Amino acid sequence: MKYNKLFLTLSTTFIVFTSQSCSYNHKIVARTKNTLREDSLTITSKQSPEKSPEYLAKFDISKSDKLTNTARFLAGMNIKQKSKLSKWKHDRNWLEHHRFFAHSWSKLETQQLAKIREWSRENLTEINTTSPSVFYPFSGADFLYAYSLFPQAKEYILVDSQPIGTVADLDNLSSLEIKSELQEVKSSLYPLLESSFLSVNDRGIHFQKQGVLPILYVFLARTNNRILNVEYISIDRKANIQPIREDFIPGVKIDFVAEDETEPRSLYYFSADLSNQGIQEYPELGKFISKLDKPVTYLNTASYLMYYDDFAEIRNLTLANSNYLLQDDSGMPLKFFSTNKWDLKFYGKYTSPIALFSNHDQPDLRRVYNLNEEIEPLNFGIGYNVGIHESNLMLAKTKKSY
Repeated sequence: MKYNKLFLTLSTTFIVFTSQSCSYNHKIVARTKNTLREDSLTITSKQSPEKSPEYLAKFDISKSDKLTNTARFLAGMNIKQKSKLSKWKHDRNWLEHHRFFAHSWSKLETQQLAKIREWSRENLTEINTTSPSVFYPFSGADFLYAYSLFPQAKEYILVDSQPIGTVADLDNLSSLEIKSELQEVKSSLYPLLESSFLSVNDRGIHFQKQGVLPILYVFLARTNNRILNVEYISIDRKANIQPIREDFIPGVKIDFVAEDETEPRSLYYFSADLSNQGIQEYPELGKFISKLDKPVTYLNTASYLMYYDDFAEIRNLTLANSNYLLQDDSGMPLKFFSTNKWDLKFYGKYTSPIALFSNHDQPDLRRVYNLNEEIEPLNFGIGYNVGIHESNLMLAKTKKSY
């Protein structure tokens, strides 16, 4: 494939899109075999003696407490005193981790997240009131932006080539091992937390080592969600979700509930190759996408991959099955949005792509922006051009008559 060298440098929201071998599914099963005993959806522990809300009845509360405390610990947040992890609250490494997150997350919240949530309330209300399914191809570990834009979704389906990974049992680690775990998280997120953006050269290194799961934990904790259960899963040949098995597309399902809410929701991450070759090798992935209930598709820093014919299948599947689609210009070229099917609304400002993607300039999209003085500005950065007056978004909605 003539674009192989390019694909090794291209990145998605939080990672570099890398090639996968057919043996990957075997590796993830082997790597998570022991974790499955801990994280599978099997209720074996007795519930906490405290009276639990009715919606938690089908979940193991002790396990949920442990998962949530683990996530909060990795995210530099205070945890319950009854947790074994509370013994580290005066540890120098933990305190430094806590201070780093307190400062950096506050900056990210002010510069980005609060503004994104406000923009969502003003522009995506019609979508969010329906509690949609959100489909996010080329996502990396980016639950954070998907949740900020679509905070009422009933489920989030993230798909990318990065490994799922595991989260260590922090209760049984030494001080040195705890330090290493905290450093891995910090190293993975440092560019994001320091600049509100992960540069192309900073992505992928740490996710290849630890996988996306620890970062999903951090984002769930930092968005004030309680983790109810974590289960390793697969997409089988009939495009159904099953417990994890070799030769099937590997994934993880995280059940969670938002603070002050009573309705559990689900986050899925599937590790899969979204190129034509990957979808042809595992056709169940295409069938699974086609089975989604008219989802909202979100594309952010998608490396312009769907500009290429090598990614035509995921592009066509997305266009055929989405009810709404929100993207920056790195998602799909404007020419693929037929005016017979889609109503389009534009936000922000279209500028030239960054140097790495300079060959993906869209003159037709630039004309749309130049000829429409009523396009609303964005007061936050998103996509590869992260300056406040350099970012763009396009919201596509299927026509009711289609």
